[in-house]
Parts: sequence; structure tokens; C-alpha cells
Amino acid sequence: MPDGISHVQLKRWAFSRICDENGNFLNPGTPPPYTAKSPDDWTPYCNRLEFECADFIYTENQMSAGDINKILYLWGITLAVHHDNLPFADYRDLYNTIDATPLGDVAWENFSLKYNGNKPTGECPLWMEQSYEVWFQDPHTVAKNMLTNPDFKNGIDYTPYCEFQEKDEQCRYKDFMSADWAWQQADEIAQDPQTHGAAFVPIIIGSNKTTVSVATSQNDYYPLYLSIGNVHNNIWQAHCNALALVGFLAIPKSIKKKNSDDIKYHKFKKQLFHSLLSKIFANLKPGMTTPEVTRCGDGHYWCIIYGLGCDTYIGPYIADYKEQVVLACMVKDWCGRCLAFPSSLDEGGISWSREHTDALVDSVDFGILWDEYGIIGELVPFTNDFPRADIHELLTPDILHQLIKGTFKDHLVEWVGQYLKLTHGKTWRGFSQWTGDDSKALMKVYLPAIEGHVPDNMVRAFRALLEFCYIVCADVVMDDTLTELKDALRHFHTYHTIFQTTGYNALSQMLLTNQCLDKIAAARVDFTMHGMLKGSCAFSYYNSFCELDIPSFPTLIHLFLYDQIHADDHHSFADVPLCDCPSYMGPIKIFHSAAATFVAPSDPSGITGMRHQHIHATPSWHNGPARFDCAFVNTDDRQDGMLSMDVVQIFCFFSFTFTNGRTYPCALIHWFYHITEERDELTGMWMVAPSFNEDGSHDLSIIHIDSIICSAHLLPIFGMQFVPRSLQFYDSLDVYRGFYVSRFIDHHAFVLAS
Repeated sequence: MPDGISHVQLKRWAFSRICDENGNFLNPGTPPPYTAKSPDDWTPYCNRLEFECADFIYTENQMSAGDINKILYLWGITLAVHHDNLPFADYRDLYNTIDATPLGDVAWENFSLKYNGNKPTGECPLWMEQSYEVWFQDPHTVAKNMLTNPDFKNGIDYTPYCEFQEKDEQCRYKDFMSADWAWQQADEIAQDPQTHGAAFVPIIIGSNKTTVSVATSQNDYYPLYLSIGNVHNNIWQAHCNALALVGFLAIPKSIKKKNSDDIKYHKFKKQLFHSLLSKIFANLKPGMTTPEVTRCGDGHYWCIIYGLGCDTYIGPYIADYKEQVVLACMVKDWCGRCLAFPSSLDEGGISWSREHTDALVDSVDFGILWDEYGIIGELVPFTNDFPRADIHELLTPDILHQLIKGTFKDHLVEWVGQYLKLTHGKTWRGFSQWTGDDSKALMKVYLPAIEGHVPDNMVRAFRALLEFCYIVCADVVMDDTLTELKDALRHFHTYHTIFQTTGYNALSQMLLTNQCLDKIAAARVDFTMHGMLKGSCAFSYYNSFCELDIPSFPTLIHLFLYDQIHADDHHSFADVPLCDCPSYMGPIKIFHSAAATFVAPSDPSGITGMRHQHIHATPSWHNGPARFDCAFVNTDDRQDGMLSMDVVQIFCFFSFTFTNGRTYPCALIHWFYHITEERDELTGMWMVAPSFNEDGSHDLSIIHIDSIICSAHLLPIFGMQFVPRSLQFYDSLDVYRGFYVSRFIDHHAFVLAS
């Protein structure tokens, strides 16, 4: 090992290297070649105003063609008196300009496939005669666009790496290229003299059968998604064009019962699925064995080798169980990753491999394969058409559909609904049609809603599942994280038996729209990188204390000033004589919200992992009742987690300038106290209650806004009673006297309130 080079750095140096446009490797540290672009080159737009206008109309507001013409007409009237011209004549002019954008342009293509096997004499089934049309974008071009995106230059890895926690040498798995699978693939690439030094780009694919509004009744549609494994997780979380829709797979669905019982029909559907995938990804195949010189977002040229990953297609393939069965060419109820029998899936087994499966297909009767191995021998997985691709290795669970919509919504929530109906009558109100967002929203509030109305072990089973879901989505996974994950799974298996013992068991137009959105997004990235969108393209009010209707407000502000001026003096407000406090009776500025910005990489966030959140304190929310949000406030730096914080309800944001010339941004808050000094054993959540003075008035204070961490979500402790139907949600904080601090509202709260 060269002196001064750590294990991680050595691996980066050995695996992949920058090169010139001809593929000749360069020394590390060589600056990227210079490419000049005029600061006035807004092609195909005439100027910045045209681009901003197109972005606003098409991306931000997504106006209809009629609305575009109307606003341009009205705008044109105001410009006519100045003899100025509109940026676009009408919606057609706008659409044509966007279509002319050279950046981010990947055309939609289509092809058709049909059954070509033996047909019966006489009347032929309709599915044998039909053609199945598929629309797709070239995955090769889409992947190259991601590699060349300058937005990703500081958030992309061109070689696998290992990262260790210094204090205990635990391995930190964070981004995709820190995973063992990426190391294994890069090792193979490095051992081949023809590919040594090339950067490995795993292609991650995902799909899920869905209902498309423009679909016909004859087909199910599978949207096909693609990403590359080199991009950091925070960029995926920020949804910055690191995930692309690359196709719609049209799969026939049975219309007549005789089709649904036809084994040939079902095998055709599954083989069609694989044939479509194989053809769509065919253009990537040459780049899986021969390096392609590509200029990437960091400005350097790299020799690129593509590989199949584990989402749903090439590379990691993320799929729910039903799709895993199709992808692995397995019989239902068998596992596509190991040889475990359907009756003992939890016990696991030896891992499947492409070589093992091929050997069985070549030597064992297809009937025996079906009965004893769960293999459908007539089917050929699409990965067999690509080098270094093993479908068994690439299958990855779909967290949304298998855990959240599957285990949580389809099973546990359904079982609880049946239990409540049997025990309490028809008290469960569900949705006629669930979405992923519906399921996620219910997860955040479900535990307190059922506690007291179902057996404790049901609550514990839900808690274990929720903890598993949040832990598995952590932005950094370490050995300790895996231990916590196994513990949550073990607890779930322990408690879920309670459920058994309780006694019951227009397509083309849509694609063009997406293409235009991609073009505008690519243009914005390009203009931003060249400094062309800096600067601009071309509230508050004063109240008196009396308007707040809080008699103690002057006293609170005097105590606040004393605390700010004597910040280094450890004291209690109870020990501070009011006469020693600075006095202020001047004007204040009142605000109805404040923005908190914090690091939350496991939640949808910005490209750097930062999340922006508004906390509201307004007397009328959308012309309705008042909204006074709760928040976490830092009160004790000597403690960790919830013991370092208190929960407050915010009644007002305001600022004022004191006589020393300093402006203080503040919040008027109502304190909540911890009911106990540890989490509730049953739900795993902390419990708090509003604090009141001896005379029954609210325990209020004024705090500096810098002490607010982020919003907090409180759920009432309902107890054994049902919620009165007349109770409105906005009255909950006033009616109930005890609350759970929800850990499951998002991943950031899961960490804070643990």
C-alpha cells in the first residue's frame, strides 16, 4: 500500500481513473478540460425572461393550452401600449420552443411484440393474435444524461468505497457504492485488462403494475423507472432528476375466465414481460463489456462500464413479491433468492444463482422443477441476455408495496378493522381506494388511535413494524443499525401471533409532457452552472402588545431581555426581580410562520440533505380556525435525545429592536412537560402534557427563535374512550390533557424522539 493512502483511498485509486477524450488515463489531480459557453447563450430561448416564463408556465403551474393563450393575451394588452412583444405568441410557440431545447432530450420510441408460438386449430385466443405496444426512452441515453448532469458533480461516486466509524471501526453503509455488491462488480472489472481503470455504473431499475388513466381495458401497464447507483442518496431524496421514467410495459390481462385458467396464457404473459425488458435495455449491452468514454458532470472524461443492479431490472431490481415471482421465473409462494420451501420461508436456505438454475433447467424434468424447486423451466429471465447479471442476486424488496402497503395496510390494519368490528361494532372507517401516501399518513397516527381498544400485543406488533420501516430507511446503516433492525423483526414475529389467537384470520401525451419537463429541468441546471440565473429577473407589520390579548406579555418580554443580556449567568426566572429586568414598550413585528432548516437526509430533502420546514402560528389558517403548531425546543445541552428538549406550542412569532440596536427574533410559547422520564413501554413514544400556572393560566414564555429545532407532532392519549364525533381536530390540543410525541411522523422525528 503506498504511503499516506488509506484503504478507502487505495480502492478508489485502483478501481477507476480519469482519462482524456480518447480513453487515455490521466494522473489524479489533472484539471478537467475547459469548455467555454457564452453567458448570453440561452438557446433555444432568446433571453432569460423567456426561459423563466416557460419554466413558470409549464413546470411550476402546468397550465392548460387554453390558460396559456389567455394569460398571454392579457399580458400582450399591457405590452401593446409600450410597443413591446410577448415572449411567446401562443401555446404552440411555447411548446415548440421547449421542444427545441437540446438539453435533456431523450425521445420516446415504441415497438410491438406478439405471440409467435404454436396456435390451436380453429378459433385462436385473442391474446395470441394481439400485438403489444411498448413506449420507452433509450436507457443508455438516460443513464448518460445522469452521468453528465453538473448538478450531481459533488454527489456522485465513480468507484466503490468503504467508510468506517473511527471510534469503534464500524462500517458505515450510506450510498449505493459503499455496498458489498458494488465492490464485487468493481473487483471483476479491475481484474480484466480490457476494463481495468474503468468506472462502474450500476443501472438500477424499478417497476410496479399500476392503473394508467389512458390505458385500455385489455392491458395492465407497468411504469419502468431507471437510476444509476453512483448518485448519492441525498440527491435521490431531493428528486433532482436522478430517477427517470423510461418506459411503459403493456401486459395483457385476462378478460375471460378461460384465459385466467390457461397455463399457456400465464406463461406467455411472464415471458412477454422478460422479452420487453431485454429489448428495452439492449442498447446498454455493448457498454457492459467495452468501456465507453463519457464526459461526466465533474467535467472529466471517464471510461464507463455499465452493469445491472437490483431494483427491478438490470442492476439491483426493486420489486414487490408478485413481481419478484415473475422476474425470477418462480412458482408463487416460493422465494426468488433462496431455496427455502414455501412452508419454511422464515428459515431461509442456500442462495439461488444463475448457474444453479441453468443447470437444473438443463437436466431436470420441468414438472419436477415446478413441484420440488418452484422453477418454471420454460421461462427465460431477461438477465440471461446480459453479462454479469443474475436475477436472483439482483432482487430487492419494495419497501412501499411490501412493508407499508402490504404488511401494514393490507394485513395488520385490515385485521385490526375486523377485530374492532367484532369487539366494538362497526367503528372502523377506511378508504375505498388506498394510495401509498394514504398508508404512510395512517402509519404516523395509528398507534395512539388503537391503543386501549385492542390487545397490547397488537400495539406492540405495530410498534415493531413501524420501527423496522423507519430503521430500514435510515440514511446511514451501521452494524448497530442492523442489530436494531433484527431486534425489531424479532419483536414483530413475537407479537404478531396475537392476530392468530384473537379468532380471525392519454399515454403518448403524458410521455411528451414528461419529456418537456425534463428539458426545462436540464436547461435550468445548465443556465445555473454558467451563472446565468443569479439575482432577480427584472411583511411584516407593527402591533401593540394589547392586540395580542396577553396581559402578561410585557412581563414576559422583560424576562426574555434579562435572559438574553445575562446569557452567561445561570439563573432561574423565579429568582430574577422584575425591577432588575430591562424594560421595553416599543413596537413589535408579528409573523404568522417561521422556517426551520435542518439536516434530515433520510426524509425528502434538498440535494445537500437539508430540509426546509414552515412552523405556523396564525389566528386563521386558510380562512378557517387558528393554527398554532408545536415544536421541539433545545433546553439542556448536557442531555441527549428527548431529555435535551422540551415540547412547546407556539402562539406567536415576532421580532423587535431593543435600545442597544440589536434585533431579537422571538416566539411566544406554551410549555409542555414530560409526564415520565422515559418512553411509554407499550407504544415506544414519549408522553407530554401542557403546563399550567397555579392560577390555571397557561405557562408561557418568550424564547429566542434559535432555540427552536423543528416542528413536533403530538397525538392525544385517547385512553379507553372513543373520540366524540363532534370533536374537531383543531380543538385536540385544548381538549386533551396528555399527548404522545409521535416518532413516526417522519424519519427526523424518529431519531429526535427516540
